[in-house]
Amino acid sequence: MSGPEKLKIVRIINRFNIGGPMWNVLHLTQGLSDEYETLLMGGMALPSEGNAVPLLEKHQIKPKTVRYLSRKISVFSDVLALFSLYRLLRKEQPILVHTHASKAGALGRLAGILCGSTCLVHTYHGLVFKGYFGKRASKTIVRIERWLARRTHAIVAISEQQKTEIVSEFRIAPPEKVHIIPLGFDLQKFVHSRREREVLRKKFGIEDKEIAVAIVGRLTAIKNHDFFIEVAKKLHLKDDVTYRFFIVGDGERKACIQEAIEQQGASFSLQFTFTSWIESMEDFYPAMDVVCLTSISEGTPVSLIEAQACGIPVVSTAVGGVINTVKHGETGFICPQGGLAEFVEYVHQLSTDKNLWQKMSQNGPNFVLKNFSAEQLVLNMRTLYQQLLTKHAQ
Repeated sequence: MSGPEKLKIVRIINRFNIGGPMWNVLHLTQGLSDEYETLLMGGMALPSEGNAVPLLEKHQIKPKTVRYLSRKISVFSDVLALFSLYRLLRKEQPILVHTHASKAGALGRLAGILCGSTCLVHTYHGLVFKGYFGKRASKTIVRIERWLARRTHAIVAISEQQKTEIVSEFRIAPPEKVHIIPLGFDLQKFVHSRREREVLRKKFGIEDKEIAVAIVGRLTAIKNHDFFIEVAKKLHLKDDVTYRFFIVGDGERKACIQEAIEQQGASFSLQFTFTSWIESMEDFYPAMDVVCLTSISEGTPVSLIEAQACGIPVVSTAVGGVINTVKHGETGFICPQGGLAEFVEYVHQLSTDKNLWQKMSQNGPNFVLKNFSAEQLVLNMRTLYQQLLTKHAQ
């Protein structure tokens, strides 16, 4: 005898690339599978990005690729993507449409509005209102987001700071419509991988005397690798520490970043290793001593959460949800954007003060396990869905 029929959800993501939004939709699709039948839609990953489709299929999730849904703004492609989403929603008739991130959020919600969808939910991962476009384009985007928000039944912010920006700074939606649900991850594999630190350091050729400093993410302007290079230049001048720098990821600025490093001379360039994308990051973080983030804008940075789960202290600029992701002085350090001297000093402190490093290494896993587990993410989202669907059934 079969159980009750599951409610159908359509979940739409910008594209199937490795990153925080993708892990978010993976855990939600899996974790809510007892109550909801989820159809996951999204665009194709760029050639320079990690393709998440094999990972989704490994977890028995069969995603639907929307051919014209892409990161790049193009009137022609965006109209075709909107038409595709509209046709799919008309065909599937889901009880709830949940969009994730900017492009999918705009086109997916508009398609849902045109279809008269019962319930629309949108999760902001990063905010594209600043740092991505010029002033005129940013103002236009804000006006569009306000219009969409009035027709969206619930908006999910992934941190307290992000909700403040959505509600107060940009006035996208009233506070009662914005729900804070942090990202969630399978962090146990990172905690367990801490035991492999010495083995992994040998794998990456890191000598005992060397301090390994990493930055993880897409090689794009918003991640501000130029600032990371400036930090490395200052650290390179320190006489008491020998540094190795790892740049993990890929993207359109890879050649520019490599050229900027090479311009500093051979001795400086030899300290850098470009790894491209690494599929199993739990086999990378434990080899590091410090993980950095230098972004101009962020939602909730996955790399900082994963690094802390591995017991690796972090240093970051104060952007987006970082202040809710790192416990300053306890699991890592946060400095003002552009604060080069402070950033360098924080990394150097962690390089030379073994007691400080050890304290933060012990605090990190407990902090992120308490606040960013996949189980808590699923529980929070299940509660929100139930509240929305109950309200709309009345």
